[in-house]
Amino acid sequence: MKYISTRGEAPVLGFEDALLAGLASDGGLYVPESWPRLSEAMIAGFAEKSFAEIAIDVLHPFMADDVPRERLAEMVHEAYTGFEHDDVTPLTDLGDGHYFLELYHGPTLAFKDVAMQLLARLMDDALVRRGERATIVGATSGDTGGAAIEAFRARDAVDVFILFPDGRVSDVQRKQMTTPREANVHTLSVGGTFDDCQALVKAMFNDAPFRKEMSLAGVNSINWARVMAQITYYFVAASRLGAPKHPIAFSVPTGNFGDIFAGYVAAQMGLPIAQLMIATNVNDILARTLADGVYQTDTVVATQSPSMDIQVSSNFERLLFDVTGRDASRVRALMGALTQSGGFEMGAKELELTRALFAAARIDEAETLEIMRRIETAHGFQNDPHSAVGIGAAEKAVLPDGVPMVTLATAHPAKFPKAVQLAYASDADTPQRVLDMLDLPERLTPVANDLAAVENAIREKVGLA
Repeated sequence: MKYISTRGEAPVLGFEDALLAGLASDGGLYVPESWPRLSEAMIAGFAEKSFAEIAIDVLHPFMADDVPRERLAEMVHEAYTGFEHDDVTPLTDLGDGHYFLELYHGPTLAFKDVAMQLLARLMDDALVRRGERATIVGATSGDTGGAAIEAFRARDAVDVFILFPDGRVSDVQRKQMTTPREANVHTLSVGGTFDDCQALVKAMFNDAPFRKEMSLAGVNSINWARVMAQITYYFVAASRLGAPKHPIAFSVPTGNFGDIFAGYVAAQMGLPIAQLMIATNVNDILARTLADGVYQTDTVVATQSPSMDIQVSSNFERLLFDVTGRDASRVRALMGALTQSGGFEMGAKELELTRALFAAARIDEAETLEIMRRIETAHGFQNDPHSAVGIGAAEKAVLPDGVPMVTLATAHPAKFPKAVQLAYASDADTPQRVLDMLDLPERLTPVANDLAAVENAIREKVGLA
């Protein structure tokens, strides 16, 4: 399997090189040269398999000879033994054909753990075999940072730097990043938004001398392997609901478009997906784009679902690459317009192809709280604000009769205590390990929203200043 850049001007790489590169050298994102297809017989066989067994079958075609199947199996089993539910990503039946896919049973109580626990092992294994060391940089709107630090802390061959927007993540999210004591992990608070943090990470990758000096690698969903690992739970959920005989729909709370793009890839691999519902809060650029074909950035509004407080959805570029017929020059033009003027307009055919699989719904702040309360009343459990946005969007979906809808529950409510208090007038049922963490001292470095300042801070921390 070879990997190409969405912008067409970077070297073609094998899986392992794409894994370690993260962002392509031309500023684009790596995607496979073609989508592997799984047979109906294989997908049907998933009904009798465990999460780990399904993950191995789904993921190995993307790696070819770079990662032998036996070694992948070892890493997959290691990655998911620490999850607190035997099924890793269990389904809860909400009635009337609506299901809740619980993706928050990993060590940091968020869906990012599913990908990050495997990504850390893939990266560390590749670097150790090569006798190399990498500096991982990532931006977070809340959950990626904690999941990355948890996965990479004390790993042999990496230093980790996570940038987060100061004051725009929950206290639990922040402390998951700032309380680990391992010397190889560092948290940088940036004055600005997630989009600013993401722009700084991309700028570091595009600074060729700095990228080479620090041996940069990325763990945001700009890294193909992050998206790849998230494909697994689409197949797992669908296999529990009758795939491939019956199509399934998914509602996905999304900001950076990575989690839902994994669903798009699953569809390209042969999973019968009737619809992918883009669930968005008031930062609704993706819903507006689907409505009129105009992708136009606006001011980021701080909400009670902060992980979706995003205007520049990086992984939308991967979808654009496919709906333009893999026309890299067209993608370069669209991304150039985004940089120059803050937006672009999709062509009629491009929009038609997008709408063929995707729908979108916007859930505002009041609706989010109402949904949280209603689900507790009806089903007896609390849910976090992001998952509530997903439920609200799922309820607005128009589907053929008999097609089940699966909402991706992306985080545990304990990660968002302020929203839980607003919704329920009570504290979340917080795991003891999270309560213990909240009492630990923090370690973080404030940095200016400036590329030189961030690069100098990283050099200083790794002893190269």
